[in-house]
Amino acid sequence: MESAVSELTAPCALRDSDAVARLHSLNRLQQANQDSKQLQLPRQSLKATCSRVHLFLEPMMRGLAGFLLCSLLLLVPHPTGVAAQDTQPDPKMPCANWMGGAPGYPGHNGVPGRDGKDGRDGLKGDKGDEGPAGPKGEPGPVGSRGFPGPPGSPGTPGIPGQKGRDAFVHRSAFSVGLTERSPAPNVPIRFSKIFYNEQGHYDPSTGKFLCSVPGTYYFAYHLTVYLSDVKVSLYRKDKAVIFTYDQFQNNNVDQASGSVLLHLSSGDEVWLQVYGNGDKNGVYADNLNDSTFMGFLLYPDPENY
Repeated sequence: MESAVSELTAPCALRDSDAVARLHSLNRLQQANQDSKQLQLPRQSLKATCSRVHLFLEPMMRGLAGFLLCSLLLLVPHPTGVAAQDTQPDPKMPCANWMGGAPGYPGHNGVPGRDGKDGRDGLKGDKGDEGPAGPKGEPGPVGSRGFPGPPGSPGTPGIPGQKGRDAFVHRSAFSVGLTERSPAPNVPIRFSKIFYNEQGHYDPSTGKFLCSVPGTYYFAYHLTVYLSDVKVSLYRKDKAVIFTYDQFQNNNVDQASGSVLLHLSSGDEVWLQVYGNGDKNGVYADNLNDSTFMGFLLYPDPENY
């Protein structure tokens, strides 16, 4: 309808020879009027349209063609009722409530919109496969020492070991006394009174001790001095080791003694004898006074353990 009005409101300088074209325009106006009825145009919009047509037809009514156009205009039916509801065109729509034109060309793509907000967290997924073992890390620092643990239960007894060398204890000892007075000089004194000689390492017939167990020995002697001076010595393998001298006092009984530690090898002999020419052999013994000689093994050599 808007296009029909545009043609009817063309310049008024048209000549009467254009009456036929005007007639076609009226037919189009009539069609537009019917369309407006279908669209239920309000009464104010229709009056405005008739006013425009009157202004357009006023110069043409002066001639014959104008008379014919007016007659045809009177035949156009008018809307007798008011639309059930006034429809106000949307000011944002230039062609609202009118006939639409030809479709336009598609517009260009718009600018991409901004990123939307983050969505909600999804459901927890299934446990994945175990990954490969990583490289061995560096050793950590040494920790502090912990508290002692409780005592453990006793273990099972072990297997008995072999018999050691110390299972056998080496023994060698003797203790003897003198029975005769004034023994001969420069020969071993024979102590024939036996106090202890269980191993038999001392020989009373010779007065000598024979070493059977190599090791370290202790020897000692205690002599009663009477009637003359005493000078004795302890021998080992025909060599004097120590000497003892005691001077006799008139009408008096005296004592002479000595002791020594010796290392003996197997086969060594030890004895006691009067030293000199025999003028100092006041060694004495009787029922009330004894002269003794003794010795024993302190410890054997290591190879004999």
